[in-house]
Amino acid sequence: MTRVPRGYIARRRRTKMRSFASNFRGAHLRLNRMIIQQVRRAFVSSHRDRGRQKRDFRRLWITRINAATRVYNVFDSYSKLIHNLYKKELILNRKMLAQVAVSNPNNLYTISNKIKTID
Repeated sequence: MTRVPRGYIARRRRTKMRSFASNFRGAHLRLNRMIIQQVRRAFVSSHRDRGRQKRDFRRLWITRINAATRVYNVFDSYSKLIHNLYKKELILNRKMLAQVAVSNPNNLYTISNKIKTID
């Protein structure tokens, strides 16, 4: 039987997977089968953690706002602040509120006074 020279497609596929594994260590960098397993696992983790990162940051912002509202006596709690913001149709997202609460609490106090006096 004559010898059939294989094409470059499989080598190209393995090279592409190897480029994803360039920062791995040990066998995870050297062995093709191990590279494929670890790269797939890394892709799964990165996909999952992009959603988790959004949740984690939202939790962080809520915690910061809640701490600032209690420390500076803006409202009794975070939930009352957010409720009054929605009631007065003052649209501020949690990221911006957390930024204000950390960097300049006087502005948070000013925002709360706006909410209280609009009645």
